[in-house]
Amino acid sequence: MKISVVGGGSTYTPELIDGFGRFNGLDEVVLIDPSHERLSVVGPFAKRMLPAVSWTTDLDEGLDGADVVVIQLRVGGQGARISDETFPLECGCVGQETTGAGGLAKALRTVPVVLDVASRVGNDAWIIDFTNPVGIVTRALLDAGHRAIGLCNVAIGFQRRFAALLGVEPGEVLLDHIGLNHLTWERAAYVDGMDRLPSIVDRLDDPEMVRRLGCVPSYYLRYFYEHDKVVAQQRVSPTRGEQVAAIEAQLLEMYSDRALTEKPALLGQRGGAFYSEAAVGLISSLLADDDAIHAVNLRNHGHFPFLPDEAVIEVNAAVGADGPTALPGAPVGPMQSGLIASVAAYEELALDAALRGGRDRVYRALLAHPLVGQHDLADGLTDRLLAANSAYLAWAR
Repeated sequence: MKISVVGGGSTYTPELIDGFGRFNGLDEVVLIDPSHERLSVVGPFAKRMLPAVSWTTDLDEGLDGADVVVIQLRVGGQGARISDETFPLECGCVGQETTGAGGLAKALRTVPVVLDVASRVGNDAWIIDFTNPVGIVTRALLDAGHRAIGLCNVAIGFQRRFAALLGVEPGEVLLDHIGLNHLTWERAAYVDGMDRLPSIVDRLDDPEMVRRLGCVPSYYLRYFYEHDKVVAQQRVSPTRGEQVAAIEAQLLEMYSDRALTEKPALLGQRGGAFYSEAAVGLISSLLADDDAIHAVNLRNHGHFPFLPDEAVIEVNAAVGADGPTALPGAPVGPMQSGLIASVAAYEELALDAALRGGRDRVYRALLAHPLVGQHDLADGLTDRLLAANSAYLAWAR
């Protein structure tokens, strides 16, 4: 088996390599990145962790013969991320790289690049997309006819956290996980068929909110439920991109140490906790055809009756050789369905803007987003977004 990692020069890559080391029958892992400088540091360290690792700056060479392609690229690097996290604040809106105006900016930069990469992937290969915004990018891949699945670490993070609180192994906890990427709720945590979530509510963050909602919102729901509070905090705090850039500099220095053969503890602060476990589990199911349950991004196909079939949702699915099939679940109530439908509509408009460009398409996507929703805000954010991203958007120059 050959796994190709696009964006393999990321400082996060050793986390993936640590997981891939548990595969049986793995012949080769190829790290692909346009940055020779990064590959020259990350590549040798990854190879010390797993001898099957090689690396290249040649995309076609790296993808040739791949059974699985993992995409984890970041167009514009941390500099573009910092921009996504700051320009919306000028209009009083949340600055975040996956939602709101910052998330749209990232989608505009990212979708064309990911589609170009995917066009070079063999027809039989599975594409696992880690690249944010995962829901929009996965929709773009599926619309283009690729065998693609979107993967996020929110669900596996909740599973690990709930398992620790319940005193059981993570594999014993089955979540009732619903929503869109970075817009999800945990409605239950089943252990041996019984919902144990009520027993740990008091030990969760903001238990009163959890009781009122009747479910546990993901971290990303704070941008909706506590928007003004978050904006106030962001205006006086370093961006997450600035924090990650500092961590990355330290990690690259550590990776250069030829005596280092295991991932350093600092990598845990880089973000992406449990991604490697989620990736290994998902890839194993695709290859072993075991129909194990994973929380993934996939086509709606009627699962949420209030969304179009072609929308991409994030729910539990049985995964086998033919891909994921969403598991049946209880109907989604209006507290969640209204916001899901609103953000899904934005995502459809965002993808259209990413594929076809144009100021008006960007404006309409922003106006549709529930974190914007006003003409003056959408207009001002559009100008700032295009000014900040003209280097990446040929049509905006």
